[in-house]
Amino acid sequence: MLTSPEISDIAHVVQLAVAPVFLLTGVGAILSVLTTRMGRVIDRAHRIDGWIEDGKNPAHFAVELGTLSRRLDIIHHAITLCSLSAFLVCAVVFTIFVGTYFSASIGGAVAFLFAAAMIMLIGALGLFMSEVQIARRSILIGPKSI
Repeated sequence: MLTSPEISDIAHVVQLAVAPVFLLTGVGAILSVLTTRMGRVIDRAHRIDGWIEDGKNPAHFAVELGTLSRRLDIIHHAITLCSLSAFLVCAVVFTIFVGTYFSASIGGAVAFLFAAAMIMLIGALGLFMSEVQIARRSILIGPKSI
């Protein structure tokens, strides 16, 4: 028979779930950075497309468009991994609550979900670093020779 947990038990579960929620806040901040970078890449590509439509030579922009496309792909994958990480963190919190309510042994599930969330986050951060390096290599400072 299921028994309703006492308020003190629920308060303890909430305390256990707070740490993953803080992690979720950090993942959300990373997603914000990634989506901002994606928006800038898209804006730059649209600007170049406009110049090409205005009659500028498309060959002049081929390298930059290729770089922007590569950056967009990397950011897309980073956002996907970051979103999966956030989903798994939410699953950790949910598992903690459900496992406590049903008095189930959830240690293994919580450990697996948390480890999977960290793997996704590590992958997202790795891709983010890769995209930043590509962006850095594509920046030219100083006079441009045409």
